[in-house]
Amino acid sequence: MRRFDRYVLEEILPYLYSGLAVVILLLLLAALQTVIAPLLAKGAAPLLVLRLVALQVPEAVSRGLPIALLFAAMLGLSRLSADAELKAAQSGGLPGTRLFWPVLMLSLGVALFSFTVAETLVPRAKVQSLTVQRDIVLDNPRVLGLGQSGVVLQDALGRAISVAKVGTGGELEGLRIVTLRSGQSAREVMTARRGTLKGNVLTLYDGQRITYQDARPVTVVRFQSGTLPVQDVQASLNPDDTLLPIYKPLPELLASVRELRAQGISAPREFTALQRKFAEPLAAVTMAFFAVALSVYSFRSGVNIGLVWVLMLTFAYYATWSVFRIMGETGAIAPQLAAWTPTLMYLLAGLGLLWAAARR
Repeated sequence: MRRFDRYVLEEILPYLYSGLAVVILLLLLAALQTVIAPLLAKGAAPLLVLRLVALQVPEAVSRGLPIALLFAAMLGLSRLSADAELKAAQSGGLPGTRLFWPVLMLSLGVALFSFTVAETLVPRAKVQSLTVQRDIVLDNPRVLGLGQSGVVLQDALGRAISVAKVGTGGELEGLRIVTLRSGQSAREVMTARRGTLKGNVLTLYDGQRITYQDARPVTVVRFQSGTLPVQDVQASLNPDDTLLPIYKPLPELLASVRELRAQGISAPREFTALQRKFAEPLAAVTMAFFAVALSVYSFRSGVNIGLVWVLMLTFAYYATWSVFRIMGETGAIAPQLAAWTPTLMYLLAGLGLLWAAARR
């Protein structure tokens, strides 16, 4: 690696670390308002809440790295341009395009690292997150009453347990337990006016049990109280956590998408997630390209890019990513367009800046 390459990277890397730290800090601040404070107020164990927050860090690193690189590259290169160091390098015989190589090589490393984290650490963290949420619920069921109109628990025996309301002291009200059969109607439905969950035992009071055969009721039994063993209960404080296909490893998501396509099922959330698997890490490369093109343009035009513009251009990606992601998952636009538009937007903008710089 040449001295010029090392100098450019040494200028950018501190901003990259700082930008990533800011992204993680923003995540923790958002969690403090939406998750941590309500959980602690409901009496959740602080250590379990801390583990839940820590398990969000891998996702923040994976998604925050491209944004942090854009921030770092623009800030570092704009500093080199403002201090006339790019002019000095060009006077020493280095062409303007020489600036691309160290930044683009860094961006390829960031993209690969982001993809690796998303495929290894993030799925594991999400599974562990659901386990921790289950432990929080079992430790103190009152945390389920976080302003939700209803909560659904699931266990390893294929039962869905819906709770209408969590009362004082963690008592569950308005329970409905449905035993499901894959691809068929419910096999058994139990309802209870109230109940309590302690460990892996659900105690029901004032309830009814109905069994079905071929969607027709076979037996109806009423009871005053009874116990129902549950196994490996999963409880998500955010219902979307268990539904998002983006958290599945790539081979599993590919198999799911192939099966859906073979059946002719329209599943925009799964199709968009598959495209996002590749588009979001590669955003680091197009963002680095845009940052270098912007520095070349500012050098040729004499325009200085300040910190405010750097922040605006950095968070422009997050804004467009959020909008297009929602549109893709709801089927409003094609999955390819939803996943790749925010990424390609910076590539096209960079090409436009290079064209404008060449005319000066």
